[in-house]
Amino acid sequence: MDFTLILILFTLLSGTLYLLVKLFMKDLNDNTLVNFVASLFPILAFVLIFRSFIIEPYRIPSGSMIPNLVVGDFILVKKYEFGIRLPLSNLKIINNNSPKHGDVIVFQYPQDRKINYIKRVVALPGDYIEYIDKQIFINGQRYKLSGTPNNIISSIDLSDNELFIENNGSSKYMIMKNNSRDQSFSYMVPEKTYFVLGDNRDNSNDSRYWGPVPESHLIGKAFLIWMHLNPSGSYSLFDRIGKSID
Repeated sequence: MDFTLILILFTLLSGTLYLLVKLFMKDLNDNTLVNFVASLFPILAFVLIFRSFIIEPYRIPSGSMIPNLVVGDFILVKKYEFGIRLPLSNLKIINNNSPKHGDVIVFQYPQDRKINYIKRVVALPGDYIEYIDKQIFINGQRYKLSGTPNNIISSIDLSDNELFIENNGSSKYMIMKNNSRDQSFSYMVPEKTYFVLGDNRDNSNDSRYWGPVPESHLIGKAFLIWMHLNPSGSYSLFDRIGKSID
């Protein structure tokens, strides 16, 4: 069962008992279990509101965003960044910002909305994207690439890849690619959708394979690594804590 649904159900249960205790204090005051569950209501309500509308934690399960995010990173996501949305339905009720070129976003996977993905926005609605010789062109303008030495990820994660700084004109960030066969394409991004790629360009399941992300599927913007835990990985518990997500 979805964690959000469980949290909502427990909050409703504790809220109901909290109200009943206030209304019928004499009859329920001796029921330890009822009083305990009722006492959880303020905490559960705060967690539900904070997690649903302000900031929510996520864990990185795959290497598609290496070098910026590795397996086992726990990240924080601004839920309000792209509008206030109702939990479960993801229906937007209050508008806010729209994704920009270079934003790292969390969204519902277009082929299964129960699964959340994280990728980088490389093209906005109405953009014409071309991918030639593993370089991005947006409306004819090339994203500049420059090589950079590896000082952030393990040699295992780097493998046979090389690191680059990609500059889209408004932001800079690291990507990783190798000398495997090119996957050139061109595409006009439909309105109310966003074209996303993984920073691990040759090992990412992204818009190249299943199309753009609809605006209705957006969840929020990733901004911070707050913890790392991967017993089989190459990083200690404290290696990546506090790193901002560019």
